[in-house]
Amino acid sequence: MRGVTLLGLPTDSNSSYLRGAAAAPAAIRAALRSGASNMTAENGVDVGAPGFILDAGDVALTEGPADVDLISAAIRRERKGGRRVLSLGGDHSVTYPILRAIGESGGRPALLHFDAHPDLYDQFEGNRLSHACPFARIMEEGLVTRLVQVGIRTLNAHQDAQARRFGVEIVHMRDFRPDSVPIPEGPLYISIDLDALDPACAPGVSHMEPGGLSVRELLAVLGRVSGPIIGADVVELNPSRDVGDMTATVAAKLVKELAGRMGLGEV
Repeated sequence: MRGVTLLGLPTDSNSSYLRGAAAAPAAIRAALRSGASNMTAENGVDVGAPGFILDAGDVALTEGPADVDLISAAIRRERKGGRRVLSLGGDHSVTYPILRAIGESGGRPALLHFDAHPDLYDQFEGNRLSHACPFARIMEEGLVTRLVQVGIRTLNAHQDAQARRFGVEIVHMRDFRPDSVPIPEGPLYISIDLDALDPACAPGVSHMEPGGLSVRELLAVLGRVSGPIIGADVVELNPSRDVGDMTATVAAKLVKELAGRMGLGEV
């Protein structure tokens, strides 16, 4: 059993439309530590066992251009000793520097990505590091061997062309069945944008898109992952939009289930 490190990435400077995701790490931690539940994942792993989860706190980000390097440096540091890092966003721009750091250390995982949006813009509103662009940067730099996106329901012509250019495998929400999602072989990185979920399950996001996944459907896909998970992130919670901490609680549930799976298996 391997240990898992939680790392907060409180940033939303690359967000479009609304900001607020920088406040998410604290909200997720509060929900995770709530006495309303316990720390045993559905696969039976007690992620609250002493030493299983190490909370490394939040990276001291500047909300400026230096943050890309600061995030990458933090990931490299926390991965030393074989621990696997579960990052708490922040907006989705953080996934690019995370995977850049993993690539710099010799890792090149496959990527399983849950989202309403493909986030494949070449640039968005003049910003190539926008939260609408991380997967374009990841694919341009060859940081992953394969990209499977699940729950997509906002594919426009530009992003469709980008997906074809990079060979992205998209599971559109209109075609979704948990047992038909292609699961890449490990080592695997998993990125969960909370707006992959239907707003009825997760209203506390900046870009609500009706017609999404249920929590159980997302967990059903995660349950089919058998290879090692070398890292993961849960991003795009906007606490200012949440209702009764509902979305923070969902995020904490996903953190618990990811941690329970990340502790298993060897790379």
